[in-house]
Amino acid sequence: MFPLRDHNPSTRTPYVVYALIAANVIVFLSYWGLFANPVALDRFFMDWALIPAAISEGMHLHGLFTSMFLHGGLLHLGGNMLFLWIFGDNLEEEFGHLGFLAFYLAGGLAAGLAQYVAAPYSMVPMVGASGAIAAVMGGYLLLFPRARVDILIFLIVIIRILPVPAWLMLGLWFGLQLFAGFSTPSDGGGVAYWAHAGGFAAGLMLTLPLWLRRGGPGFWARTHGHPPHPEARYRPTTIPPVRRR
Repeated sequence: MFPLRDHNPSTRTPYVVYALIAANVIVFLSYWGLFANPVALDRFFMDWALIPAAISEGMHLHGLFTSMFLHGGLLHLGGNMLFLWIFGDNLEEEFGHLGFLAFYLAGGLAAGLAQYVAAPYSMVPMVGASGAIAAVMGGYLLLFPRARVDILIFLIVIIRILPVPAWLMLGLWFGLQLFAGFSTPSDGGGVAYWAHAGGFAAGLMLTLPLWLRRGGPGFWARTHGHPPHPEARYRPTTIPPVRRR
């Protein structure tokens, strides 16, 4: 289940989302050459990623921040930036440019701390913007639970694009992070599930004051969980079938 776009257009240019995407891409390109040298790449990550065991020793505290702008490969970077592109513009419109930047960074820090608490003595480097983006997803869920999101479904040989409400897609994603967090080793086996879950929960809490200022349950009653503006209309997207000869 992979999101492609939402039907929730923003009315303001999301300059902070653009800047964050650009920053992540530029940082990734700055150490792209290290992927040809695994030893040098490991050394780089040990210096700049989040290392829970180092945090426990009072060292490398900067990793809580710098890890948000590091990625382990092109697919890792591309997937994260796609999620930020889909869900970030609407949160930036609601929080304002500087407010959204503070929200994003606070969510990323909360995600890193959640992963640290889950495995405080792990030496596995944690990299990626997914914790901060999970916070964006949590805030999006609270404000627009019934906004439509087009997702790409893979079921073995069946591939479909389906519009689903945000609460279904984001709620299922959050549930999968919790399930994986409880069912895998504390260091995540290479995936920072607790950073994802912690970032998502932080996003909900950080968005709660804004939601209450909008009227809380009254905001939902007025909008029925939909965005408070007309949704985007897209031409139907189809995937041509591959027929057997």
